[in-house]
Amino acid sequence: MSEVVSTVSEKVNSYLTKIHGEGYGRNSEAPNNFRIRNGSAIVNISVQEWGDDEAAILFRAWVIQKAEMTPDLMFYLLRKNESMRFGAFGIDEVNDIFFEHSIVGSTCDLEEFRASLKAVAVISDGLDDEIQGQFGGLRAVDVGSE
Repeated sequence: MSEVVSTVSEKVNSYLTKIHGEGYGRNSEAPNNFRIRNGSAIVNISVQEWGDDEAAILFRAWVIQKAEMTPDLMFYLLRKNESMRFGAFGIDEVNDIFFEHSIVGSTCDLEEFRASLKAVAVISDGLDDEIQGQFGGLRAVDVGSE
């Protein structure tokens, strides 16, 4: 792990402690990865290298998995993206739906971190039930309980 990723990871750890106390997880094998739960949403936070001397903080929540990727669902996600101030919906290589937002690691302060985390957590928790109700699939907490 590069020095900048290590430094930003410690900053993220400090911010999560201030925001959530001990209510978050940190991957012991990948100490630049963290996880929090908000309602039915699970937000993964990872610190990733960005060029030679910078790191990005990526907030990603898996919203719905195993839904049939129909034109109506894709249109729904694109229309929702248009109204988002922070972040956007995306789909991965197996068509699972996520919501994510990234910020620059070295210049991030506590309030920017808190706003970014809150946006991803609240949007994901608020829309996973709506998407599941209209298009099917499983929410993050449903997958964890399988």
